[in-house]
Amino acid sequence: MPSVDVTKKEFETTGSISKVNPINSANILLSTKKEDPLTSSYSPRVPRRVICVFCGSSSGNSSAHIEAARSLAHTLHSHKIDLIYGGGTLGLMGELAKTLVSLSGPDSVHGIIPAPFMNLSKNSRPSDLPDINIYGNTTVVKDMQTRKQMMVNEVSMGAPGSGFIALSGGYGTFEELMEVATYHQIGIHDRGVIIYNVEGFWNSLLEWIRNSLEAGFVGPSTSSIILEAKTAEQCVELLSTYKKSEGMYNFTWDI
Repeated sequence: MPSVDVTKKEFETTGSISKVNPINSANILLSTKKEDPLTSSYSPRVPRRVICVFCGSSSGNSSAHIEAARSLAHTLHSHKIDLIYGGGTLGLMGELAKTLVSLSGPDSVHGIIPAPFMNLSKNSRPSDLPDINIYGNTTVVKDMQTRKQMMVNEVSMGAPGSGFIALSGGYGTFEELMEVATYHQIGIHDRGVIIYNVEGFWNSLLEWIRNSLEAGFVGPSTSSIILEAKTAEQCVELLSTYKKSEGMYNFTWDI
């Protein structure tokens, strides 16, 4: 959970309220971004559409998963959408980032990665940032929570149609997906949350939502926080038309 010390800003250009969680500057270790990584790169006057994608650092056993990552990159490019992702250079993460950079250029991608994960990427030392011309901009942070806070901040400050997409992945992908869904429910953000269901990968999650609704643990008004898409284009379309959940709690996260 983020601190309740959240700044609420209303931008007329987006028509929504973005709740931006302050980030400790000591938790930002390295960054290739020209702008201050502690502040949004997207001006309130001319916001860009931003989508954060959660996905695996592995490629999976079926080629369908890597093809879906490439397809999503092409769709983001065609809609002039910027990517926020976990900063990895391997698996679905790496394929998504480098494909979009090859199409839209390095400024279209911002990877946010905790320092301990740097040794798992194609870099031998934590001080070696991924090649900006291949993987886009990278910000190295101290911990997992800072990474997730920055992701939510950038999406919250994006233009209408910004949001979150979960491709196939493991424990980390699932945890990130459920966290942003919970954040929507409790009013930390009002952006869309989409699962890109490749070869039925997310079928068990959809069944869990139905079971939780039937058992009374998920309410009818919040059962559609997470929406299913089966193509990259459908992911973007669903975010374009996404309506915040009627069951969103009206909590005040300011102090």
